[in-house]
Amino acid sequence: MTNANPTTSVSEVAEFQPGSNVILCADDFAITEGVSRGIEELARARRLSATSAIVNQPDWQNAAERLRSLRPFVAIGLHVNLTLGSPLGATPGLAPDGEFPDNMTLLQRCITGGIDTEEIASEIDRQLDRFEEGLGVQPDFIDGHQHVHALPRIRHALIDLLSRRYRHQRPLVRDPGDHALAILRRRTAAHKAMVISALAYGFGHKLRAAGFPTNHGFSGVSPFKLDIPFDMELAHFFIARGPRHLVMCHPGYPDSALAELDPVVERRRHELDALFAAPRLDEAIWHPTPRPDRPPVDWARALPV
Repeated sequence: MTNANPTTSVSEVAEFQPGSNVILCADDFAITEGVSRGIEELARARRLSATSAIVNQPDWQNAAERLRSLRPFVAIGLHVNLTLGSPLGATPGLAPDGEFPDNMTLLQRCITGGIDTEEIASEIDRQLDRFEEGLGVQPDFIDGHQHVHALPRIRHALIDLLSRRYRHQRPLVRDPGDHALAILRRRTAAHKAMVISALAYGFGHKLRAAGFPTNHGFSGVSPFKLDIPFDMELAHFFIARGPRHLVMCHPGYPDSALAELDPVVERRRHELDALFAAPRLDEAIWHPTPRPDRPPVDWARALPV
């Protein structure tokens, strides 16, 4: 399958209209100061619906304070991380040398059964603890760095843990799968999006069966190529939306720390600039109730499907 490059700008896409039910989520808050600063600026300008945070990075305490101040502007979730940096507790099976494996190693172990689900659940539990200690409230939603939360075996540990932990107020859990025809209509990183969707097959159904709200429709998968303008990709992400559609993005200010942690560096500034420039983006996405003391988002009321 070949991927056609996007050729449409934001202003040319009819679907990019005010009043939509799109959750526009910036991933990776707290990965570095530059990324957090860029996401914070977008949130305050109402150019985002949500952001998800990595909690095992050294600057988490400062990042948590900044996140608390953003609650009137965006939904805030945990970005479950099992592939970057160090775990928050002993995980001898997953990280015997004290460092998480890379995403391909983790995927291979998930497929072959070389994953201790109790160990995974304990690490996710610690990350949820750290999130709630920093924010003073449970996450509005859960997603995963490199979509690890939806991988085989990990998904079962996650659902079991969340079912025990959040019996009354269920957070939304991101389903990174989507229909093949919708992916093809967007003409953006279609092969990559298909692979992610295949790995997530059945995840959304299991979440909903366990009583968790999910997004219905997912886009934002990018080849992260500097020669493809992000405003064109963004326009295509709004095509073929589901009834509770989630678009992920990765904006931020590149810094030296980011270059040591993640392959997506300069592209983040491109996304940041495009999100600020997109016409009427603030009217085209969902926003939470603008209260600093708001309760966790009740997704059935906020964005019914």
